[in-house]
Amino acid sequence: MATVVLVIHLMIAVALVAVVLLQKSEGGALGMGGGGSGGGGFLTGRGTANLLTRTTAALAGCFFMTSILLTIIANNSDRAGSVFDRNSGTTTEQSAPAEGTGAPETGGSLLDSLKLDSPAPLPSSPQN
Repeated sequence: MATVVLVIHLMIAVALVAVVLLQKSEGGALGMGGGGSGGGGFLTGRGTANLLTRTTAALAGCFFMTSILLTIIANNSDRAGSVFDRNSGTTTEQSAPAEGTGAPETGGSLLDSLKLDSPAPLPSSPQN
C-alpha cells in the first residue's frame, strides 16, 4: 500500500513541477514568456492561464493529501519502535569483560567494551 501511494506521490510531484514551469511568469524577467506575438498562440490567453492555475491547485491539493496519507501509513506501520530501541541480539545481562582485554566476551556493545573496571590513574605532574 505504501509503495503504491509513494509512486502516485512522485508522479504528482513531477506533474506539479511541469505545470508550474509551463506557467507564464508575471514579471517576464526570464524573457521567454512568449508575449503577444509569435509562439503560435500556444498556452497564451486568459483561458489557458485559468486552466493552468486550476491544474496547479488540484495537483497541490493531491500532493498534500498523499503527503498526509504517507505520514499516516508510516506512523501506523508495524515497527518495533526506533532504531535505537532495537536490540541486535544482545541480552540485558551482559557478561563481565575478560581480565586484561577490556572487551566483553560475547554480545556486548561498543559502549560496554569502552567501560573499564578501574580507570588508569592520571599523572599528577608532567614527567620529564
